[in-house]
Amino acid sequence: MFRLVTLNLNGIRSAAAKGLIAWMEDVGADCMGVQELKAQAEDVAEDFSAVADMQGHFHFAKKKGYSGVAMFSRHHPSDVITGLGSREFDAEGRCVELRFDDVRRLTWPKFSLISCYFPSGSSGDERQQAKFRFLIKMTRHLKRLRSEREFILVGDVNIAHKEIDLKNWKGNQKNSGFTPEERAWMTHTLDKVGMVDVFRSLNSRSEQYTWWSNRGQARAKNVGWRIDYHLATPNVAATARREHIYLGQRFSDHAPLVIDYDFAL
Repeated sequence: MFRLVTLNLNGIRSAAAKGLIAWMEDVGADCMGVQELKAQAEDVAEDFSAVADMQGHFHFAKKKGYSGVAMFSRHHPSDVITGLGSREFDAEGRCVELRFDDVRRLTWPKFSLISCYFPSGSSGDERQQAKFRFLIKMTRHLKRLRSEREFILVGDVNIAHKEIDLKNWKGNQKNSGFTPEERAWMTHTLDKVGMVDVFRSLNSRSEQYTWWSNRGQARAKNVGWRIDYHLATPNVAATARREHIYLGQRFSDHAPLVIDYDFAL
């Protein structure tokens, strides 16, 4: 089994202070994608370059204390690619891809794992428009990858796809993360680009959330959103066997999403 985890950290140093490292050592992940590092290379060099026998591969934002992603892996990639080829968004540290090509134990000759942090548009229209630009670029990127290789993209997509994916869907239809345009993007990604929402392929239950506002005891009342995903090509998604959202500890305003796949690197 191959265990893959995704978690928005809301700051790697903050999450570590809340017990993240010990949990990473216990969870037994083969790879773990993390988002919103809020750190630079010098901040992670000593304590976070490798965690739980997993080597970290990073894409940092130019702006300090902002964004940033990583993929931690027990397995040595054949290549590491940072960014989307976009000057605007690569400066924000939003995507890192590990390639595992020509691995004998894999069915697929070309395979990638990607950790990605989609922009949030909640701060205002300027950032919402940036988010829409990112979605356009991401569609092109996913289509290109789909034509070349099998892959799993994990991360904070900052979109709840359907009404089942957030508690107060009626009151959020005009809010970033649940606008008709964003939901249509997700539908297009699944139906036309040909990706699979792996969690939903295994779990159709309601009230399955990965993020909660820090306001109004949202987490205690489970008033949340499901905005963290494993998006996989169909051949890889077909190997998914088990999922769970880990709620035993709180490392950030997101919860880890863990999925086990029936393959090995």
